[in-house]
Amino acid sequence: MDKLWSKTKIGNLELPHRLAMAPMTRSRSNEDGTPGELTALYYAQRASMGLIITEGTQPSDDGQGYLWSPGIYTDKHIEGWKKVTNAVHEAGGYMYIQLMHAGRISHPDNTPHHRQSVAPSAIAPGEEMFTAKGKQAIPVPRELSKEDIQTTIADFRKAAAAAIKAGADGVEIHGANGYLINQFIGENSNTRTDEYGGSIENRTRFAIEVTKAIVEEIGAERTGFRISLGTPLGGIQDGEQGPELYRYLVKELAKLDLAYLHIMHLGNEELLQDIRSIWTNPLLVNRAGRSLEDLSVDIDNALADLVPVGVWSLANPDLVERLQKGAPLNEADPTTIYGLGSKGYTDYPTMVELESQ
Repeated sequence: MDKLWSKTKIGNLELPHRLAMAPMTRSRSNEDGTPGELTALYYAQRASMGLIITEGTQPSDDGQGYLWSPGIYTDKHIEGWKKVTNAVHEAGGYMYIQLMHAGRISHPDNTPHHRQSVAPSAIAPGEEMFTAKGKQAIPVPRELSKEDIQTTIADFRKAAAAAIKAGADGVEIHGANGYLINQFIGENSNTRTDEYGGSIENRTRFAIEVTKAIVEEIGAERTGFRISLGTPLGGIQDGEQGPELYRYLVKELAKLDLAYLHIMHLGNEELLQDIRSIWTNPLLVNRAGRSLEDLSVDIDNALADLVPVGVWSLANPDLVERLQKGAPLNEADPTTIYGLGSKGYTDYPTMVELESQ
């Protein structure tokens, strides 16, 4: 694991090692989407991860999918995030805020305006989601008009500017896991017949236009992008063109000289190798089902530059020190991953706290 602990650069940041904290929805924000004191403590506790990528953060009212998820588009949101970024910086870490528009993965009961969700096409994902009234079927979304698409791109741009104003070191564009950008990419979620649907070039157009707008606003060195190759989340199917589509998308994103590309990897090794050859800037590979023993394999094999870690960093605020010392890890409590309060959020003990007990 020696390479895991070597320094590296992301955009204009020099990181102390090659671990990163992966984005994970935690549903701990205030009802209006403002992160509170607990959120600042949670991320500051994990500042030794070097690069923290936050939970998905909505760029607009339309962008919210889940209850108690954070936003980054109002003055209150900015002030709340300032406390978080200050706490992380004071603890020696760096933070990218992940911009996530949920698209059709939403319910009117979960959003501030209680309106119908939006998507590239009026197709429901065929799934349920948690609301204040319990689990409910996700309803059919409203198809975005071309004017709506331009408004949504402007929302992403505004949110990126707000993130930087709040002290974030950059933003990660969430183009994965079944959310809005991924819905434009998906073969079965996008049945449009205009310039945003049909061909590979058209289905990736929204992703590229969002990225260009954010790069114009805050700079490529502060912009990352996340993709999920063949991940069937949110009812998305890439179709037979999936690998070809992602090769095309990565080539187009590479022209923008982004800070990094972040891949949720489920096992198509040939496609990962192809993307590594296309993408010359830093590559983050989040490999599903990876064991601790294999944590640095992709770095050792020059397939990745950083390794994002999710649940292990959630349950171990001092994960870096534990790994360096070969110490046992806390087990995550799956019943407390989402919801309100400190339990399962800021109360996981460090090694020092366990020793004192």
